[in-house]
Amino acid sequence: MTTTDRVVIVGAGLGGLYAALSLAPRPVLVISPETLGEGASSAWAQGGVAAAMGAGDSAEAHASDTIAAGAGTVDAKIAALVTQAARGHIHNLTAQGMPFDRDAAGEYTLNHEAAHSRPRVVRVKGDQAGRKIMETLIAAVRAAPSVQVMERVVAQGLLVEGGRVCGVELAQIDGEGISRSVALRAPAVLLAGGGSGGLYALTTNPPRIRGQVMGLAARAGAVMADMEFVQFHPTAMDVGLDPAPLATEALRGEGARLVNADGVFFMEAEHPRADLAPRDIVARAVFAQTQAGKRPMLDTRAALGAAIHDRFPAVSAACRKAGIDPAHAPIPVAAAAHYHMGGVATDAAGRASLPGLWVCGEAASTGLHGANRLASNGVLEALVFAQRAAQDMAAELPAGGDRAAPVTLAFAPGGVGLDMRAVAKLRQVMTAHVGVRRTGTGLAQALTEIDALEAAHTDCADFANMCATARLIATAALLRRESRGAHWRDDFPLTDPDLAQRSTLTLAEARLFPLETA
Repeated sequence: MTTTDRVVIVGAGLGGLYAALSLAPRPVLVISPETLGEGASSAWAQGGVAAAMGAGDSAEAHASDTIAAGAGTVDAKIAALVTQAARGHIHNLTAQGMPFDRDAAGEYTLNHEAAHSRPRVVRVKGDQAGRKIMETLIAAVRAAPSVQVMERVVAQGLLVEGGRVCGVELAQIDGEGISRSVALRAPAVLLAGGGSGGLYALTTNPPRIRGQVMGLAARAGAVMADMEFVQFHPTAMDVGLDPAPLATEALRGEGARLVNADGVFFMEAEHPRADLAPRDIVARAVFAQTQAGKRPMLDTRAALGAAIHDRFPAVSAACRKAGIDPAHAPIPVAAAAHYHMGGVATDAAGRASLPGLWVCGEAASTGLHGANRLASNGVLEALVFAQRAAQDMAAELPAGGDRAAPVTLAFAPGGVGLDMRAVAKLRQVMTAHVGVRRTGTGLAQALTEIDALEAAHTDCADFANMCATARLIATAALLRRESRGAHWRDDFPLTDPDLAQRSTLTLAEARLFPLETA
């Protein structure tokens, strides 16, 4: 057991780094499973940051759109809090050197994304917002004397004493292997380790992000919320790559259209806003085209032509890698796991149900997103709650903690790593039964298979964390006997007004759920 006076932040994406800087000069230790800047979902965020920055727009209008997209389960107070804070965070990032796109008059260039009532997404070079925000924050973290970063280290569990989180269990990644775990006591822990997209066979998320951080919180006893609500991005590039490159929603904001192999622009028959309909509707329509063998594609030729190469360099590069020139041919797409609205239940200060634990970013469920996240609200939520959690931790911790020695841990070889065949099987189970369209029978089958996989790999903490998250998603989906937002049940296709509320679940409750009642 090693003890530190540093706040431990698990995850080195946007939320983790922004929180580390917000806590300065209080010493923190940031745990990163990759070299800093690699493997974080934040760096892959193409759209930008949603914020009411334009003339005639308002935080109230932004909150209204957020509530509408969330299909009846958004916490209105949280929506108001986040959208009111948005402008300040844009200005803060700008002051730190963030090169947001500007027009000739110096005003922020705003993009129009799905389910927003007006252009509201602040971006960088079309699709570079996530990467540029991360570069800006990494430079600031590298220069901050209060921040220690421990790279190629993963959190495998939480230390809990007397019902309070008092530290973490860490292991070091060494090549393809992993060390034995080491216990580190700390005054406070912030989880900022991403979502669960990698639990699905087709995802736009970095490969290492498979719900482990949610799972370790659940295994420690934290209350989880809205776990059934997994958002599938309708325009992942279907080009045989894992993870699937993302064709950003901003392309449809610029006029790109979804078309099938028969040349039909199929979204016109699905929703009045056609290609700019809410993501869940577009994702199901794309999924249906795939299931029917009609090869859905995103056609950018008329809207952008050759300009796509300069205006959307990440999309252009991914197309080039797949041998596609989007200026002359449409991009094959499919619905892929993209963002988890659910996660560790938190309050308005980012506190989890377990004292001593805070959560921000995609691993958290704050109530902002409801059943269906509004485009580009994810980055905004991470910024707002990273800062709020940092402020709350600083207020709770004893004053005068501005000095702490760097943490040194002695990792020993011999840990149990992931069986990638088991991981692949779990991903297949989730895609087949807990994906875009669900049924009670399929969800029960998923839980039976998760049971078997978990029982066969009891010695691997990382896999146990993944299975915990998978179990919670499937159980919450089984319990919600309706279709709402990103959660679709073929056996319960209607939305039940009496179920317009958030769901909460603990892992212990999920384990006790009788499948015969499914």
